[in-house]
Amino acid sequence: MAEEAGILLDFDGSLSAIVARPEDARPVEGAWDVLAALVVRYRVVAVISGRRSEEVAALLDVPGLRYFGLYGLQEAAPELMAVVSPKVQAAAAAVPEAWVEDKMASIAVHYRQAPDPARARAQLVSALKGVASSAGLEVVEGKMVVELVPAGRPRKGGAVERLVGENHLSAALFAGDDVADLEAFRTLDSLAEKGLLALKVAVRGEETPQQLLDEATVLVEGPKGLVELLGHLA
Repeated sequence: MAEEAGILLDFDGSLSAIVARPEDARPVEGAWDVLAALVVRYRVVAVISGRRSEEVAALLDVPGLRYFGLYGLQEAAPELMAVVSPKVQAAAAAVPEAWVEDKMASIAVHYRQAPDPARARAQLVSALKGVASSAGLEVVEGKMVVELVPAGRPRKGGAVERLVGENHLSAALFAGDDVADLEAFRTLDSLAEKGLLALKVAVRGEETPQQLLDEATVLVEGPKGLVELLGHLA
């Protein structure tokens, strides 16, 4: 069965702990070893992340592991993001301790370090929805981050569908911990109706949305719990 199956994983909050700034994240202990073992056994093992793929590849550096960056949108043209960047920068500047991460194909504002995160979120969502609607973009929320992405394009769900189809998988597992991972879950649900054996794993943490937990097939406690589960599959 493993030779026809895929293991598809989020990174931040799933294979690594949530940290104050993205550059501080590291895979949890045991992640490299278990991923290396999975790559040998399964038809495809991939990380589908909100980060750029080369960034995740540098953090994991597992031979044979595949990477889909920016929710699967990494090949999107960056020109529009450059146009809206000044407006996004202005919105972030109005929120104490908020900062902008320009990913080229998307642009994110982080507010984890804001003194009042709830107020920061409300202010940023309001401002960035206006920027997005005027530019044909879409607002995506995550853990203490608001991001603008190209509208109408498949993201994590599209990456999952592509991996399942291109590799002719009969079974697939996806594990994630945030709102963006719901799309991957729902794509698995749709593919399951066509015969795919699907397993949806929610990586539970303090900020994991309840909806993701409700829609999961399996719950694990944090990244260490996910590595433990994957170890049983290796």
